[in-house]
This record gives sequence, structure tokens and C-alpha cells, in this order.
Amino acid sequence: MGDRRTAFAARREAMGYTQESFAAELKAEVSTVSRWERGEATPQPFRRPRIAKALDVTLQELGTLLEQAPASARCPATAAVVSPDPAEADDMNRRDLLRLFSATGALLALPATGDVVLADAASGGALDAMGAEESAVFDGNLWRVYGLASNKSQVLPLVRTQLDVLTDALRQSQTPATRRRLCQRAADLFQLAGEIYFDGDRYTDAAHCYTLAAAASKEAGAPDLWACALTRHAFIAVYEHQYTEAVPLLDLAATLASRGDTDLSTQHWVAAVQAETFAGLGDLDACQRALETAAEVQHLTGPVHNGGWLRFDGSRLAEERGTCFVTLGRLDLAEAALTDALNAALTTRRKAGVLTDLAMIGVHRADPEQVVAYADTVLATARKTGSGVVARKLRDLQPYLAPMLGDQNIQRLDVEITDLISGHVA
Repeated sequence: MGDRRTAFAARREAMGYTQESFAAELKAEVSTVSRWERGEATPQPFRRPRIAKALDVTLQELGTLLEQAPASARCPATAAVVSPDPAEADDMNRRDLLRLFSATGALLALPATGDVVLADAASGGALDAMGAEESAVFDGNLWRVYGLASNKSQVLPLVRTQLDVLTDALRQSQTPATRRRLCQRAADLFQLAGEIYFDGDRYTDAAHCYTLAAAASKEAGAPDLWACALTRHAFIAVYEHQYTEAVPLLDLAATLASRGDTDLSTQHWVAAVQAETFAGLGDLDACQRALETAAEVQHLTGPVHNGGWLRFDGSRLAEERGTCFVTLGRLDLAEAALTDALNAALTTRRKAGVLTDLAMIGVHRADPEQVVAYADTVLATARKTGSGVVARKLRDLQPYLAPMLGDQNIQRLDVEITDLISGHVA
């Protein structure tokens, strides 16, 4: 038997579960169930009651089924040690953080308790206005760290630390002005957390963060911040090609942006995302009108964004035009826009998006050499960064490769994309 837990797997099969349906029942990854059965990992205690219920056994009986522990755990020198499962540890940390998000969101929903500040920040009491402003500056720095990080998930512990401080402050009495600043901070941090989850291909978690950000922005009376939270939420639907779901969110975001600071680029960013939505709906005229509104950002003077929850300055317009025209099937317009985009200074992920769109043009032209030339570069980027966003772009490209699988290089590309996606999910 080696290290395999054959009794555990047999019980799972006897209860009528496949690995996939068992994983779904436990809200775990299929790869995690597979590792349990291969003896490469052991379910952590928090999972065991649910596993026992699914298998219709007691916890003691479950322990017997799991006695075929990994070799490293049975070694006499380390008999009490079980190698942790990184996937389970990540999942536990994620749930813990989401609980913190919910707790903070609940505190934001409570009515203000009054105008009295119980103590100053230095004594561990309520956060004063100056402390709130200093903390907001730190949050802005987190966005810069996020922008520079090759692995975006590394920023999440910093966000969590700031949310801990913020949640403690929200539990105390604050002046109305300080509470509004705290709500603004919460909306800022929730949007950053959402961006991190979005990059990690966890769209449900990202949507949860953006919903909380919108609620906090509303409580703060900050229309630009609120509009940006809604736009990020809508972009998830756009990214998953559920364009009709994005429309009402973007309509509200546009209304809020019109009530905000007209010196900021909020309404122009909303228009850029609306353009992608109209492209997905096949409406070329509406798409072009929205792109024209987005391009008006170039006429703004002064600081048009804050580098944090609002970062739109028009520098991505060529990329966004290209994406829209690829979606609409206007390859002539798309290639010209994407070529312009490549001549600009792009981040690694932005360049990957442009190259994927150029590969898609190659698909439409049935040109395997163009497809492979661009897609190979995107593959290398996905492997280097571990970005779920880049992996998703390749995943979206893959189905369109089917008519070209007679070409050996396309076959090889298809296999490598599959391997990448499988590894990313695991």
C-alpha cells in the first residue's frame, strides 16, 4: 500500500463520492483530497467534523481511516510531526481573513455611538483625526508596494495588520469626522484586498471585498471612492464575460462619479470599463462613445488620481481600445491600438494582456506562428509571476486553439497552458 490511505479512499467511494464531489461537499480543492488519499497530507482538525459527517463515521473512526500517515510523519524521529499542507494552510488563513473582513464590515454598519473621544491614540484609546490621516498615508504606501510586488499575495498580511488596527478603532467611540476617515480607510483597504484576491483568481472573495468597500464608501459619504468600488465589482463580471450583470453597477458608478470631484479621473475610468462592457454586448457605437469619454482624461490638469484606489490616468487607453476591438472582431482597429500599447512602458501583467490579445488576433487569422510567438511570452510571464490574472487570460485563449490543433506548435502550446492552469488551481 505504501503511503496511500486506501481505507479512506474506499470509504469515500462507498459513500458514492468521486474525488470531485467529495471536494465540493467539503469546500476543498480536488488536489487537496487527492493529497489526503495519497498520504501526502493529513486533514487539519478544523476539517475533520465535516469529513466525518460526509463519510458517516465518528471522529475516532475517521482517525483510524487516516492512520496511514505520510512517511515523514511515521518516521520514529518525527513521530508526532505531520508535514503541513500549504494549500490547507492558505485556505485557513483566507477564511480567517474573510472573517476579519466581515467583522469590520459589521462594525461599519453600526450607527455612530456619539461625538466623545474616550482617549487618545497613544494611550490605546480612540484614534484621533491626526492618527487617522497618518494611517491613511500608510495605506497609500501599501498600494505602491502592491504595484511593485511580483507576487501580489505577499501584500495581504500587511493589509490584514492594518485592518486589525482599523477594526479596534471602529469598536471605540469616535467623533463623526474621525469615523468618516475610518470608513474611508476601510473602503481603501477592502479595495486593495479585493485587487489581491482578483490577481489570485479568487473572484468570489474579491467581490466580497468590493461589496464591503462600497458599503464603507457610502458610510463615509465619499462618491469617488464608492464609484471605484462598484467599478471594480463590475469588472469581475466583465472579466467573466457576464456583461449584462456589469451594466447596472457601472450605471450607478457613473452617477456617483458625476457627483464627485471633477478634477479626478473617476468618471473616465468608469467609462473605460463601460467600453469593455459595450464591446462584450456587441455595441460598437456605444463602445466608441465610452472610449471617447475615457479619453477626455487627457484634458484634465493636475493630479488626476491618488495612486491607490484610483489609478486611471489614460495611459492604458491603447490597451483598452485594443481589448474592446478584439472582442468586437474589428481586428484592423485592434492591431493598431495594441501595437501602440506595446510601444509604451508597460508593467509585466499589462504587457501579458496586450500579447494575449495579439495572440487572439492570430487565432482569428488562423496564423499559428503569430499565436505561438505571443502566447509563449505570456506563458513565461505566468510561470514567473504566478499571477491568476495572466493565467486566466491564457485559459480564455485556450478554447480558441481547437481549430488549429493540427499544428504541432499549437498542440504543444495547448498542453503547456493546461499544465499551467492545473498547477495554478492546485
